[in-house]
Amino acid sequence: MEQKSLPACPVETTLTLISDKWKVLILRDLLPGTKRFGELKRSIGSVSQKVLTAQLRQMEDSGLLTRKVFPEVPPRVEYTLTELGYSLKPILDAMLTWGADYQAMVAANG
Repeated sequence: MEQKSLPACPVETTLTLISDKWKVLILRDLLPGTKRFGELKRSIGSVSQKVLTAQLRQMEDSGLLTRKVFPEVPPRVEYTLTELGYSLKPILDAMLTWGADYQAMVAANG
């Protein structure tokens, strides 16, 4: 896990780890289980391969996920949330609930 100085505020610390929209979508897609790079790229959509690779590496450095490379041709790489990464599930669940409530409110006030 990457050692760096963290913000004094716990909320800011959490945001430091997951503030990028791609990281939140990666977490969402890995919560059900292990995925290969291509599966993540397809499910996330408009993210470039370069950006997705960089986000996955940052999340691996932070201890949120593990990367397993299989010695095959072509190489197969799988990503899995760590216990630490999976511990973010209640936060994502709260974001989902809030987002759904907000969408419903906007639709009702349309």
